[in-house]
Amino acid sequence: MKSTARYLAPAVFAALWLLARSAPAHAAATVCGAEIRAALDAPVSKASKPVEIACNLKLAGTDVITMPIAFSGSASSGVSLDCDGATLDGTAAKARTLLIRSLRNRDGGWDVPRNIRIRNCIIKGDVRIQGLGRNGEAEGVRLSSLQTGHTARAQAAAPSGITFDNVTFVGNGTIPLYAAPGVTGMAVENSRFTGRTTATAIYLDAESARNRIVGNTFDIRTTRREMIAVDGSAENRIAQNTFENPIKGGIFLYRNCGESGTIRHQAPERNVIAGNTFRYMNFWAARPAVWLGSRQGSRSYCFSRPDRPFGSSLSALDHARYNTVTGNRLPGGTPQLIVDHDEHNTVSDNR
Repeated sequence: MKSTARYLAPAVFAALWLLARSAPAHAAATVCGAEIRAALDAPVSKASKPVEIACNLKLAGTDVITMPIAFSGSASSGVSLDCDGATLDGTAAKARTLLIRSLRNRDGGWDVPRNIRIRNCIIKGDVRIQGLGRNGEAEGVRLSSLQTGHTARAQAAAPSGITFDNVTFVGNGTIPLYAAPGVTGMAVENSRFTGRTTATAIYLDAESARNRIVGNTFDIRTTRREMIAVDGSAENRIAQNTFENPIKGGIFLYRNCGESGTIRHQAPERNVIAGNTFRYMNFWAARPAVWLGSRQGSRSYCFSRPDRPFGSSLSALDHARYNTVTGNRLPGGTPQLIVDHDEHNTVSDNR
């Protein structure tokens, strides 16, 4: 007979997540002092550590900040960064330009940042939001994925409520905005993606959910991949965005099926992709604008373990179901650029 505790674990973790979400907000953040400004203005090198921000920071439009910046743990909850047009340039240090991260407590729990607002910035380099691990292949993520309740654990450990408003993301080869496993409630609004990347413009990693990507312009050159990856991420809203000539692909929904030994639990389902414009210069060689179920187990790293009968271990298929793709426009293209390779999806009025 199996242990009852094993069956209760997912409910327990979900309850803990809801408790954390409903905890009282931190007191109003203070305004950053002269010491923070001095740290930001210090000479940067490859050995430079990020400047930790746990206060409201306002920059001048003429500022060019080359030091990497971090918002770490609950001390940074509720704070804001208003660049007023200033540039954050992490390319010189070859570091994360902006890092928003949870911290591990001594008792093994997580100290999580919530409700951070970034606005009016030009960000050169990349932004990372991470909790349980820096990506889907991190050891902490892999070990958690081998047990039931992984989605709830990842979401409880990850930053939530992070907002980017009127931000210009300038790609420099890497992913400009990466939401690691478990990130919830992220909003990207009224922003622009430019530059180039060999990967995607935005990556929503496994177990993330309820993020909003609304009213943005994607005028970025993706040399190898689609512009937005929805990898085992659920209940997101991607709407009223403009994608300029997305020849390598627009928005792909799939689930990695065991890359680096990590089981992906959540499926890319119940997402809404509505009212977007995919503008093509030449669509003849284009990959899909929207692709529901773009992988379906066609990767060499997929695996199945009978002792772990859940998620991508139980099925390597994407299970990109119950999604809504409606009201999207494809000037210069064709409705056939909306591809549904799964079932129970609503695909309508795309032209």
